[in-house]
Amino acid sequence: MAVALFKSPFGRGEHHRTNWMEGKPTGRRRVFVQTETGCVLGMELDRSDSAHTVKRRLQLALNFPIEESSLTFGDMVLKNDLSAIRNDSPLLLTRNLLHRSSSTPCLSPTGRDMQQRDRSGPIEILGHSACFAKTKQVVKEIVKAMKNGVDPLPVHNGLGGAYYFRNVRGESVAIVKPTDEEPFAPNNPKGFVGKALGQPGLKRSVRVGETGFREVAAYLLDYGNFANVPPTALVKITHSIFNVNDGVGGNKPQNKKLVSKIASLQQFIPHDFDASDHGTSSFPVSAVHRIGILDIRILNTDRHAGNLLVRKLDGAGYFGQVELIPIDHGLCLPESLEDPYFEWIHWPQASIPFSDDELEYIRNLDPAHDSEMLRSELPMIRDACLRVLFLCTTFLKEAAAEGLLLAEIGEMMSREFRSGEEEPSELEVICLEARRLTVEEMLPPKCGPDFDEFQFDIDYDYGGYELTQKLASEDYVAAGMPFHVGFGSVNGRIPLSKLEESIEEVESEGEEEEEEEEKRLISVPPITDRNSATISKLPMSFQNTSLGEKNLKSTKAKPDNGYVACSSSGHRSANEQLPPSASFVKLSDMNEEEWGLFLDKFHELLGPAFAKRKSITVGQMQRQRLGTSCKF
Repeated sequence: MAVALFKSPFGRGEHHRTNWMEGKPTGRRRVFVQTETGCVLGMELDRSDSAHTVKRRLQLALNFPIEESSLTFGDMVLKNDLSAIRNDSPLLLTRNLLHRSSSTPCLSPTGRDMQQRDRSGPIEILGHSACFAKTKQVVKEIVKAMKNGVDPLPVHNGLGGAYYFRNVRGESVAIVKPTDEEPFAPNNPKGFVGKALGQPGLKRSVRVGETGFREVAAYLLDYGNFANVPPTALVKITHSIFNVNDGVGGNKPQNKKLVSKIASLQQFIPHDFDASDHGTSSFPVSAVHRIGILDIRILNTDRHAGNLLVRKLDGAGYFGQVELIPIDHGLCLPESLEDPYFEWIHWPQASIPFSDDELEYIRNLDPAHDSEMLRSELPMIRDACLRVLFLCTTFLKEAAAEGLLLAEIGEMMSREFRSGEEEPSELEVICLEARRLTVEEMLPPKCGPDFDEFQFDIDYDYGGYELTQKLASEDYVAAGMPFHVGFGSVNGRIPLSKLEESIEEVESEGEEEEEEEEKRLISVPPITDRNSATISKLPMSFQNTSLGEKNLKSTKAKPDNGYVACSSSGHRSANEQLPPSASFVKLSDMNEEEWGLFLDKFHELLGPAFAKRKSITVGQMQRQRLGTSCKF
C-alpha cells in the first residue's frame, strides 16, 4: 500500500495515510476549475502541467482574465507543482484584491481547441468514497430523467439558490445547491450578491462558496448513519436551469444556456413537516441525542427547527412515532470557535442521560481519525476547520465521560447575552486560559529587572485607556491572555445591506489584526495577582473588550435603522441575518508546536471546568423530567 507522510495540523507529529492517488494512474488526472465568479471547467492534467498551464487553458476556454490570479486548493496556493492534486479535485481561481471585480459574468466555453472543452458528464461526483454508493444511484436516476426531458424545479424559500432534481416519474430525489449561488455569492438568484468566492460569508468564519463541502463533511462524519444525515456528495453538475448573473447588479441574462456548477447534492427524503410545525415532546430521545452529538462534534452554528425534518412512521406498532432527519449543515465546522445554535438545547430530551449505546459511540470517536478521513475525502477543507472538529470532539468525549447531559454540554458551548453584550462560552473561556498558559510557557526567560516595564511600554501605549479586571479566584480568565476579538454583535435583526457593510469593515480590519498578531508572543504582561489587577493603556485588540466576573464581553453594537437589540437570548438562526459574531478564540494562527501544547493545556483544564459545571447543576433546583411524554 502506498503511504505518504504529512505534517498533521493537530500538532501531534507526523501521521500516515493512504496516498490519494492509490489505485489510480498518477500521470493523468481530471480536475474541475472554478473561477471566483462561478464558472466551472473540467480539464485533464498531465504530469508536466503547472498552475500556469491550468490558468492558460481556462483563459482560452472561458475568455477569463488570469492576470494577477492565484490557483488555490483549500489552504494551498498552487504554483508549479500540482502533484498534491488528486483526481476529480475542485480548484478555485481567484484574482487579488486590486484586480478582483464581480462584474465579470460566468461565460460559456468559447475555446476552439477541443482539448480545452469540458468532456465530463452531466453529473460527476467529486470523490471516490464507498459512502457515495447511494448518491451514485440517485445520480443515475437524475441523468435518466434529464435525458427524458424531466427538468429540475427551483426552490423558492431560503436565501441561496437550490433545485429539486427529479426522477423519470417526476418525483424529487435530490436537492442541489450550487456553491456560487449561496448568499452573497456572484450568481445568487435572490439578489443577495456582492462577494467573490472565498470571501467572508453569512458567517465570518464560513467563506462564500464553502458551505457545499461542509454538507458533505457532516454526512461523512455521521458514521453508520448514527444521526440519520441523508447521503450527500460534492458534484460537478451541468444544466440550463442554474442561475447566472450578469454584472454587479445581479441581472439575469434572458437566454438560458447550459452551465456547469460545483454543488452539493443531497438525497431528498420525503417527510411530513419540519420540527417547527410539530410538538417536540413526541420526538424520540435517541434521535435528539444522536443529532445533538453530531451538532456538538461539528460545532453546528445553525441547527434550527426548520432544518430538522419530521417523518411519520407507518405500519403496525408505529402509531404516533416519528423519525427525525437533520439537513442543512453548510454552516458547520467554522474556521474559528463560533456561537453555535442548538434548537434542541431546551428540549426535555436533552436533559435525559445518554444511553449506554450512545456513550459507547462517543467513546469510540477518534478526532484524529475523523480529521484524516476528511482530509482524504475532502482535501480542499481548511486546517482551521479540522482543528475546530478536533477540539469539539475532544470536549464532547471528556464531557460525556464525566457524566454531563447533552443540554449541559450544549450550554457550555453556547454564548450568553447579558445587558446586551455577548460573552464567550465556557468552552471559549477554557480555550482562552489554555492559550494564555501556552504562551506563558513558551515565553523566553526574563532578561532583567527592566524587562517587565519595557515590555509593557511597547505593547500598551495606546492613549491611556484604562480597564479594571474583576476576576473570581475559581474562574479561568486571567489578565493578558492572548486572544483575538472579531466584529462584536448583539442579538438583533439587521438588514442584509448592513450585514454586507459590516463584513466589508471586518475585511479592512484584517491587516491591523495581522500586525497585532506579530506581537502575540511578547504581549502577555507578568501576572502578579490572579484575583484582581488593574491594567492601563491596553493594546487596540483589547480596547473593545472588558473582562467580567467570568467572561470577556464584546462591545455592544449600536442598532441601526431603528432595530432594537435583543438581550434575552444568545441563540439565533443564521436566517435572521445577523452581523458576524465576535471571534474570541482563533485556532488557525498556532503553529504545530503551539497547537500541541495548547491541546495539552486544554485537556488539563477540562476536569476542573466539568467539576464546576456539575457543582452548579447540583446546587440548582432539580430539573423537571418529562418521562412519559418523551419517546425512547
